Amino acid sequence: MNRPLRHIAIFCGLLVMALLLRANWLQYVQSEPLATHEKNRRVKITQFATPRGDIVVGSDAITGSKAVDGTDFKYKRTFKQGPMYAPVTGYASQSQGMSLLEKTYDSILSGQDDRFAFRHAKDIITGEQRRGGDVITTIDPKAQKAGYKGLTDLGARGAVVALEPSTGKVLALVSTPSYDPSVFAGNSFKEGDKFQALVKDKSKPLANRPLRETFPPGSTFKILTAAAALENGVVTDVDARSDAVSPYPLPLSTNKIGSEAGDAVCNKASMKTAMQYSCNNVFLDAASKVGAEKMRETAEKFGFNADVYSEEFGDMLATKSLYPKELDKPGTALTGMGQGSLTSTPMQMAMVTAALANDGKLMQPYIVDELRGPDLSVLEKNEPTLKSQAVSEETAKKVQEMMEFTAKEGSAQRALIDGVTVGGKTGTAQRGVNVKDEVPYGWFVSYGKSGDKSVAVAVFIDPTAMDISRSDISGGRLGAPIAKSVMKAVLGK
Repeated sequence: MNRPLRHIAIFCGLLVMALLLRANWLQYVQSEPLATHEKNRRVKITQFATPRGDIVVGSDAITGSKAVDGTDFKYKRTFKQGPMYAPVTGYASQSQGMSLLEKTYDSILSGQDDRFAFRHAKDIITGEQRRGGDVITTIDPKAQKAGYKGLTDLGARGAVVALEPSTGKVLALVSTPSYDPSVFAGNSFKEGDKFQALVKDKSKPLANRPLRETFPPGSTFKILTAAAALENGVVTDVDARSDAVSPYPLPLSTNKIGSEAGDAVCNKASMKTAMQYSCNNVFLDAASKVGAEKMRETAEKFGFNADVYSEEFGDMLATKSLYPKELDKPGTALTGMGQGSLTSTPMQMAMVTAALANDGKLMQPYIVDELRGPDLSVLEKNEPTLKSQAVSEETAKKVQEMMEFTAKEGSAQRALIDGVTVGGKTGTAQRGVNVKDEVPYGWFVSYGKSGDKSVAVAVFIDPTAMDISRSDISGGRLGAPIAKSVMKAVLGK
C-alpha cells in the first residue's frame, strides 16, 4: 500500500473508532439524561400515555385525566376549581410543561416512579393499564375557599397563607388573580395562544404570590422586632414606657418619622401600646438598640435569608425573604417597622406568626401529607419537623400577649372571633422610595386558638388595580376580615 492510501486508511479507521466511541458514550453514559430530558418528546408522550394520578385536597381529587384523540398524547389533564387551587397544583400541559406539585411529583403522578416497578411488571402480564399514584395535600378546602373568596370579592391582587403552627402544615395557599390550568392543558394552537395571553397579562395571573414574590412587610414585621427586642434584653417590660419620642428622628438623618395614631398616643409609649396602635417610633427605636447583627440573627431564626429555591418548604420551591446584611443605622431602624430594604414573601410572614403562636418553635412548612400508590398504599408520609427555636417560650408568650391585646383593644379588632383566642397585627408598606403618594401594600397577620386547634394566617393585598383610599388599607379593614374567615374555617367556628 502506497503512502497516501495508508494515510487515508488510518484516517478512516480513526473516524470509525470515534463513531463507535461516541455511539457507546451516548448509549451507556448519556442514556439516562437523554431519555429523561424535558425536550425529549418521548418523555412527554409517556407522561400523558395513561391517566395521571390525582392531587387530593381533603377527601376529594382536584385533578383528573381526560382521553383525547388524534395525538400522541392519549390523555389530557383536567382541573377542578382550577383558579382556586392553581397555586397548589400548578399546571400539567402537553405543550407548556409542568409546574409546582404537578412537576415536583411527576414521577408519582405519571406512574414512572421506581417504586412502581413491580406493579408495572405485573400490569404487563395482566394487561392492565398503568396508572399513576396520588399526592395527598395538607390543604384545608374550607380555608382555601375562604381565602380565595375574600381576595376575589375585593378584586384584589394578593395572597393568603394559612399554617398549622404546631406542625407546619400548609392549610391554605391562595394567589389572585389566578388562572385555570385546564385552558392550556393540551397542545393545540388555541391553547398555546391562551397561555401566551396569560404570560402577557399585566396583572400576572401566573405568578405565585405566596411563595415566589417578595414585598416590604410593613408593620406586620413589628411582631418580629418586638421578639428581637425582648430576646436581647432591650425591652424587659412590655408595659413600661419607652424613651422613644414621636415623631422619631431617624439616626444620622434629618428625617423624622411619625405614626398615624398621632404623637399624643405614641410619644414614649410602651411596647404594648405601640403594638396596639402600631406606633412606628417605638419599633424604630427598638431595632436601632438591638442593632443590625442581632436583628438579622433573629430574622434568620424565623426563616429569613434562606437560599433561593432551597428545601425550605420541603416540597415547594420558594424565593428567599431578605433581611439585608451590612445595614447602616438608619437602615437598621427602618427594618424595625418593616421598611427599608427588607423584603418578605407572604409565606415567610405566616411562618413568623406561626412560630410566635407556637411558643417560639418554628416548624418547617409542608404541603404534602403523603404519597400513595395506585393501590392506595402509602409510599411516603411527611412528619412535622422542628426547624428552629426562633425565640424563647417566654419571649413568644410576651409577643402573644401584645398581639392578643392588639386584637381586643387595638387595630386588629376586625379579626376577633367569639370563643377563640385571637392575636393580630395590621400592616401597611410603602412601595419604595418617593412613592408616598401611592396607596401602599396592605398586610394582616393573625393566629387563632380554640381547644387543641390553632391556625396562623398572613394576608397580603396589592391594591394597584383597586379604587381605594389609604385609610381602607390601614387598620386591617381589608385584610382582617379575610384572615378572620380563614381562621373560622379552620377552627370550625
